[in-house]
Amino acid sequence: MSVQPSLVQAMMQRELGAVRRTVAAYPDDLSVWSERPGLPNSGGTLVLHIAGNIQHYLGTVLGRSGYRRDREAEFSRRGVPRSALLAEIDAAQAAVDLGFRQLTAAALLQPFPELIGGRRFITGDYLVHLASHLAYHLGQLDYHRRAVTGDQRSIGALAPGELPERGPGSTD
Repeated sequence: MSVQPSLVQAMMQRELGAVRRTVAAYPDDLSVWSERPGLPNSGGTLVLHIAGNIQHYLGTVLGRSGYRRDREAEFSRRGVPRSALLAEIDAAQAAVDLGFRQLTAAALLQPFPELIGGRRFITGDYLVHLASHLAYHLGQLDYHRRAVTGDQRSIGALAPGELPERGPGSTD
């Protein structure tokens, strides 16, 4: 089985769209930073981490955007307004497109250009990991929003209708 880059790209854009909707669903700038017992991160921290992760691995490593990640700040900054969080999501969405534009079929089978935790991964495999990582944190973010606001309504995360429709035998 091979990785279908256009599908992974569409999934990441779908999840980032859901991150955007989740941030917009918080009633104000303070609630996104609310801490709750048992939840290790606030919504704002999750957004900064999601955006920084994507901008680094897809924007800088694959797309050579020049973005400089400050992972420590992703977990230590507080009080960033929702408008700035939404701008970070926009930058992450641009990084997804930039990174995927650089990919070739051959590159997907090559080692990812950066060591991850001292290990090498095939680029296509690591892209699947990045999509899973994004979806994992999206779930945490949506749970945080629901816990903080008491609003149990869905923001429409992971909607299959937002993926490209493909038939048998179709390729990228």
